[in-house]
Amino acid sequence: MMNCKTWISRWPVGLVVMFVAVTGVRGDILKINGSTTVNPPAAEAAEILREEKGMTIQVDTQGGSSGGISMLGDGLVQLGMASKPVSDESRARYPAVQFKQIHVGEDAVALVVSRDVWEAGVESISREQMQGIYEGRIKNWKQLGGPDKRIAFFNKEPGRGTWEVFAKWLYGSSKKAPQASFPEVGGNEEARNKVASTRGAISQLSSSWADGKRVFALSIKLADGRLILPSNKNIASHQYPMSRPLFLLSNGEPKGEVKTFVDFLLSERGQALVRKHGYLSLDQLQ
Repeated sequence: MMNCKTWISRWPVGLVVMFVAVTGVRGDILKINGSTTVNPPAAEAAEILREEKGMTIQVDTQGGSSGGISMLGDGLVQLGMASKPVSDESRARYPAVQFKQIHVGEDAVALVVSRDVWEAGVESISREQMQGIYEGRIKNWKQLGGPDKRIAFFNKEPGRGTWEVFAKWLYGSSKKAPQASFPEVGGNEEARNKVASTRGAISQLSSSWADGKRVFALSIKLADGRLILPSNKNIASHQYPMSRPLFLLSNGEPKGEVKTFVDFLLSERGQALVRKHGYLSLDQLQ
């Protein structure tokens, strides 16, 4: 029997190119990639649209927000998911792409700790204290009034939306954040599991993933002594300093199946999914 390689090799060159193009790129698939924070409502919306409209949709979180931006810029996906705005650098890198940011909800970055730290009385942290941890000057929880226990800090991968919001709060700009040599975590699930299973742990995490059972969100202690929790009220009013918008990203105005998906997530049913997964819907914002 003639194998596929031999069979294709006997085709004219033009037909081989056509075969590769057709099999390598499926134009009928709506491809979405990006933020693990935006992913839960987007993935559920995709499941509904598959069932109700027969759409073929692939949702992935490779590379987080930065991955979504770069894959949209490279034309590998039709929609990106991001928990950070598209930077001027990204827009300059892809001058032919008209990045359109579609606001679908609101979230916040929380600093979460393991149960043993929380139960020892550590329930808040200031920016200066967090800088001390990040720069390696504070290594034990007793320096923050907690237990005599080594701080196990898991750093979100630089470039992810969660890390960039954290770094901007900590240093005014993510570009000013010093290099760190802490163990890194990727998506929200990985970060939560690492903190939950490690004594003395702390990490950055989407506030909706701080379940108050395995990991606990710290209040941010402001310069005037006020403690600000990442509550819905404080996120909606932007009193919590690490509040952030959640976006779908398209290249220009959404059209076709891209528009169908965007319109669904902005509809009442779609916004209900945003709320279901712990985020604020657009009508909850102040």
